[in-house]
Amino acid sequence: MGQLIYDSEDRPIVLDDRTLAHLKVVLTTKLRRQEGFTLSWRHPATQPRGRSTIWLHPSIPLQFVFDEPEPPELNQQWIQSLMESANSTGGIALVDEVIEGPA
Repeated sequence: MGQLIYDSEDRPIVLDDRTLAHLKVVLTTKLRRQEGFTLSWRHPATQPRGRSTIWLHPSIPLQFVFDEPEPPELNQQWIQSLMESANSTGGIALVDEVIEGPA
């Protein structure tokens, strides 16, 4: 499991490496453009039921920590879905990856 460490928080956001790798692409793209936005996610089963939202801004420190040494192959459709969410008024809603089979 990877970690998204936001503003040097004592409680990192724990995500699987694959999700974190895709999210990294979207977050760094938005922050490189100097855009602030929100990120929302549902709490995992290991935490009390609920959801959280954080405000992301280029001036706030952000660190991505991966367990796996090699990056996964990225799903461009998932990145596009996350980017569309990031560009909406509601910010990024962390959604599960959708893998389409052959047509």
